[in-house]
Amino acid sequence: MPVRLPRRPDRDAVLIAAAGLLGGLALWFLGLHNNPPLAALPGRLSLVALVVMCGAELLRRSAPLTALAVGTVTLALDICTGSLVATIAMYTDVVYAAVLYGRPSVAWRIPRVAEVLTVLGTLLAVALIRKPEALLLGFGFGVLIVAPAWTGAGIRRHRDDARAARLEAERTALLAELDRREAVGAERARMARELHDMVAGHLSAIAIHSTAALSIGEPKASEEALTVIRENSVQGLAEMRRLIGLLRQAGGAEEPAATPRLDGVDALLAHARKAVRDDRFRFALDDARGPGPLPAPIELAAYRIVQESLTNAVKHAAPGPVTVRLAREGGGQLVVEVSSAHGDGPVPRAPGSGAGLVGMGERVALLDGEFEAGPAAGPDGKEWRVRAVLPVPEEGAL
Repeated sequence: MPVRLPRRPDRDAVLIAAAGLLGGLALWFLGLHNNPPLAALPGRLSLVALVVMCGAELLRRSAPLTALAVGTVTLALDICTGSLVATIAMYTDVVYAAVLYGRPSVAWRIPRVAEVLTVLGTLLAVALIRKPEALLLGFGFGVLIVAPAWTGAGIRRHRDDARAARLEAERTALLAELDRREAVGAERARMARELHDMVAGHLSAIAIHSTAALSIGEPKASEEALTVIRENSVQGLAEMRRLIGLLRQAGGAEEPAATPRLDGVDALLAHARKAVRDDRFRFALDDARGPGPLPAPIELAAYRIVQESLTNAVKHAAPGPVTVRLAREGGGQLVVEVSSAHGDGPVPRAPGSGAGLVGMGERVALLDGEFEAGPAAGPDGKEWRVRAVLPVPEEGAL
């Protein structure tokens, strides 16, 4: 396994080590030692301790725990050979750096270990010296290791709290941005559904009748087709203006626009009947909702489903019956079902993109309902059936 070498010392470590080395050399040449050497050890060994402590200082950021271990042994040598203030000062910085930059599992234990060592050192000094000065030695020991350890612990705690607060702020900002994007996406989808449902029927009728006007050579038929085109153009323009007014509406300063309701399904059938202008089509309504009113969101969704289904029938259905059924089933659910003859026609009477089915499915999903659309077997043969089941809240089923 390759050995990972410490990274290059940073600028602060180099400056502290250089200042400590110069200060320690000055003190040594001036003979300013803290105590005489113990056990007749040569005083020049204090210079060795000074140099080694400077090396430990260079590791304060890249390998703080290694620096602490080396510094502790070096401090013992320094005390035995005539202590220098510069060496002691650098050791306090090594203790501080070990708590601030060391691994969390070890760094948080250093202040506790320093407290225990201070108490043991004080008791040992009192036992050996048996003078009041022994308490001063214990106090100095505490200043040497306990104070820098707890200083590093406090700064590290504040730094970790600041990092956690910054991460929480970034997370909050990210969630806010995601919420904003989701809200914008939902609003765009709602606008797309409303625009498609309100205008697609009129444009489909315009496309069908403009094709008829261009292909039929009879002046009367062309005039009727152009009349239908004009009516649908005017109605489509009115719907567009209403939608634009809704988008420009500022809060509750204006009266809300009227929401389409199922009482207007007869008008939708009349519009579809006029748009297709084929006697083989038979439009019928089977309304079994009952007298109870429905919540506005349910009525709007059901109305738009019927509107889009009739638009699709005008564009794609084969000649035959087109039936709209509205009913209340078990649990008060509203069932909307639109069926039309399904044939293998060569070309649709007007182009389609499939967005209508997607919009109907989205409307039903927003109300936690069920939606299905596709070919089915009917009493008159094969038919295309759109069926939506919309749950009605209890407070809406009055």
